[in-house]
Amino acid sequence: MMRDPCELSPSYVRSIAPYQPGKPISELAREMGLDEGSIVKLASNENPRGIGPRTRAAIEAAIGDIARYPDGNGFELKQALAKRYGVDLGSIVLGNGSNDVLELAALAFLGPGRAAVFSQHCFAVYPLATQARGARSIVVPAKNYAHDLEAMVRAIDDETYVAWIANPNNPTGTFARHEEVEAFLKRVPERVLVVLDEAYNEYLAPELRRDTFKLIKRHPNLVVTRTFSKAYGLAGLRVGYALAHPSVADVMNRVRQPFNVNSVALAAATAALDDMEFVARSYAENLQGLRRLEEGARALGLKYIPSHGNFITVQVGKAAEIYKRLLRRGVIVRPVGGGYGLPEHLRVTVGTSDENERFLAGLAASLKE
Repeated sequence: MMRDPCELSPSYVRSIAPYQPGKPISELAREMGLDEGSIVKLASNENPRGIGPRTRAAIEAAIGDIARYPDGNGFELKQALAKRYGVDLGSIVLGNGSNDVLELAALAFLGPGRAAVFSQHCFAVYPLATQARGARSIVVPAKNYAHDLEAMVRAIDDETYVAWIANPNNPTGTFARHEEVEAFLKRVPERVLVVLDEAYNEYLAPELRRDTFKLIKRHPNLVVTRTFSKAYGLAGLRVGYALAHPSVADVMNRVRQPFNVNSVALAAATAALDDMEFVARSYAENLQGLRRLEEGARALGLKYIPSHGNFITVQVGKAAEIYKRLLRRGVIVRPVGGGYGLPEHLRVTVGTSDENERFLAGLAASLKE
């Protein structure tokens, strides 16, 4: 008998459970026979406002050069980021979404015989990126659904080379204050790369925002990642970035694929970075929507995890069944059982006012069904 080619792959790769993205609108429409226009998707933490006018104009202008390869170095976007945050171009790593940058960190610093530490209920990419490199995962129990940074420090052993921290965390929305993060950095061995994932940074309340990039000068083992997929509305174009010590950025760039960010994404992100009015409006509308979803959950007698992102995670009991009932009503949310360890919860993206009301009405009916 012929040998299964799959068996030639390392066992740690074969045992990976692939990442499950939010269900697309088109897929639900096919499955349920629904009109796509009637479906509300609140599963992937996208910005319901779309993109700003400056970004749209930049995209339209970039299409004319789409037959050309993009700038593999992403000079204009890097220059804009360097100017915004006061860093050198050599400290910036660009990625096909911040997921790509997270993968680069794992590729550059993890491998068989090494380990990474992360929290229970953390972003699913951390264990996936760790396992894909043949590294060992050290999972630290969460504290009130949040990272227990003190316990994470204690869990670090001689094989630990990466610590993953999402702040705010997805899918719980919890947040570790700047002082807690800096205290963690002071205690972590210098050989441990601390990856601080700030994908939802733009949704933080102003009093919680800090220039975490300044910490890199004091802690060269720190990598801060951010994305244009959330508040900037560029999820479909996939562009993110990391700021790191130049030597760390250099290693990450060595394993980065050529042209990993396309030309339209580069142009859009460069323009979006300047459209702070759009981001400010997105923050304000998200806060209003988040408060409405909290109010709606309380009215239904449901507990939820207070969130600092553009989503809320609600305890609904039999979450898998409630999820299916919502799908039949044309509402897509995100179950967070499985690898996230929250089998009674659903994560719900903050949508437009109408979308939020559709969800709350659908949830109320689904709970009674």
